[in-house]
Amino acid sequence: MMLSTIALIGPESTGKTALCRALSTHYDCPWLEEYARTYVEQLQCEYTYADVEQIARHQVQALAQAQATYAESHRFLFIDTDLIVTKVWFEHVYKRMPEWLPDAIRRQHIDFYLLCKPDLPWQFDPVRENPHLRDYLFDWYKREIEMCGIAYATIEGCGSMRTQNATQAIDSQFIKIKTS
Repeated sequence: MMLSTIALIGPESTGKTALCRALSTHYDCPWLEEYARTYVEQLQCEYTYADVEQIARHQVQALAQAQATYAESHRFLFIDTDLIVTKVWFEHVYKRMPEWLPDAIRRQHIDFYLLCKPDLPWQFDPVRENPHLRDYLFDWYKREIEMCGIAYATIEGCGSMRTQNATQAIDSQFIKIKTS
């Protein structure tokens, strides 16, 4: 069995975490939670450039560790956001990024992206900041994925339909159906 890593990215409040959980259950495979949320929630002040860089470094380490851990035992590893989201975060907020980040994005070994469309209602959360920029960020993430040259599917729909659309995209990308 060869592990394929599938990253779910998209603007805030597009159901990435719920979809990761659902896909993990559907395929009986692990998923890696979004670290940025955990990190920012524990801060006692506004996050800084150094905080975002710490988040990015943790993402690199956590993904490499998860890929090594599950390489022989699972078909898929789902990750809730990846370095593309962090790169856009750096560029949007600070107009710059660490020099090492583009190379880290190339080396992270993502096999497929599920780009979550902002077609779900915005849900307030103290960590979320961009309700008015979801389409803008969606387009930016799409351009970044396309620049990486990695296959992706746009996922839309509510509830179980969103999950069904994701599983269809994954099955189409990875499951070869034998014909007689």
